[in-house]
Amino acid sequence: MTKKRRGLGKGLAALIPDEPLNNIENNDKDRVISVDVSLIKPNKEQPRREFTLDSLNELAESLKVHGLIQPIIVRKIDDGYELVAGERRWRAAKIAGLKEIPCIVRDFESRKSAEIALVENIQREDLNPIEEAIAYKRLMENYNLTQEEISTIVGKSRPYVANTLRLLNLSQEVISFILEGKLTSGHGRALLQIDDLNKQIKLAKEIIEKRLSVREAEKLVKELKNEVKSKKNNKKESKRDPFTLEIEEQLRKILGTKVQISKGKKKGKIEIEYYSQDDLDRILDIILNS
Repeated sequence: MTKKRRGLGKGLAALIPDEPLNNIENNDKDRVISVDVSLIKPNKEQPRREFTLDSLNELAESLKVHGLIQPIIVRKIDDGYELVAGERRWRAAKIAGLKEIPCIVRDFESRKSAEIALVENIQREDLNPIEEAIAYKRLMENYNLTQEEISTIVGKSRPYVANTLRLLNLSQEVISFILEGKLTSGHGRALLQIDDLNKQIKLAKEIIEKRLSVREAEKLVKELKNEVKSKKNNKKESKRDPFTLEIEEQLRKILGTKVQISKGKKKGKIEIEYYSQDDLDRILDIILNS
């Protein structure tokens, strides 16, 4: 009985229909054949960029004993075959010294091949968030897909796809931290709130050094933003006319509330804050009876 996958949109089950192995072997277009490992080329659209050597060596040892049980999926190209799904198994087979491996040959166009490579990695949870974002971007740029269409292909919500793509707006150094696993996508989304790339990098290093959680990182970002806002307000305040500031201070003392004077070229305005109806009545009483 085929195990049904859930929550992954089309998934591999739809992109690569489930068929009994003997049916595939008897089908001229979709058959299992032994292919010389050297004739197989990696997929240029492969979203996964990092392959852990220890993991590959472990799989290679298994292949030496049992061989490659699950065929990889390839498509025919002029000078051999291009990988569609199964690059990790192909790499491990080369390490194991296998000369030939079983392959399912599929007649896929480039876009379908890219879709399958992306979905396979997501289903196996192999992709780093940055690799996933790059894959989404390539699908959008190379095949004019929308975020909505990508969300259908990979079985994720459109906001999830949008938020993943936003990670590519981070500084290159912070992107590298996420690729290396030093920061999570949650840390990255928090750092996106910092526009100054130098401050973004500095904060990222602090998060890594102190091993802060995403929530702690969000708190740190909020504190920094408030500090920057306060400095801007103080700077703006220091540039104002001292005479105007003095009048504001006198009015604050008389009315017992915040007063702001805004001056234009020919006219201006006085803003007096109140916090309740009683407060308004109190202020009016002071003004009318003074």
